[in-house]
Amino acid sequence: MRPLTEEETRVMFEKIAKYIGENLQLLVDRPDGTYCFRLHNDRVYYVSEKILKLAANISGDKLVSLGTCFGKFTKTHKFRLHITALDYLAPYAKYKVWIKPGAEQSFLYGNHVLKSGLGRITENTSQYQGVVVYSMADIPLHPKGGKVSLNTH
Repeated sequence: MRPLTEEETRVMFEKIAKYIGENLQLLVDRPDGTYCFRLHNDRVYYVSEKILKLAANISGDKLVSLGTCFGKFTKTHKFRLHITALDYLAPYAKYKVWIKPGAEQSFLYGNHVLKSGLGRITENTSQYQGVVVYSMADIPLHPKGGKVSLNTH
């Protein structure tokens, strides 16, 4: 387990900033302690510095995971967020979309959300903006590959 390089940090922070914007600093400097990002087997983990110090006694080949997996780097060095990051990104999201209960099940099975399925949307959300999708009960949702269509045509 090693710290991220400058290039890896830049790519990861650009992806996370699409969803939470300037609130990125709130992920690292939290009231319950300082957290950091570490790379292990092409996966980025979000871990408390206290736990990181305790894990220093475990050899890298024996360590399976540590903390919460935020995403992974592909072979082409792109960063992909994992669903496990949703609980950490959702409270700080800049742009949010709430979908109606009728469209919720369809979205969870990987289908697109049409304009008729949108309940509410954050103001000034552009068409290709990174959004966090919520149910009408304010529960963050993650699909099996579905997309939210913000096309106004």
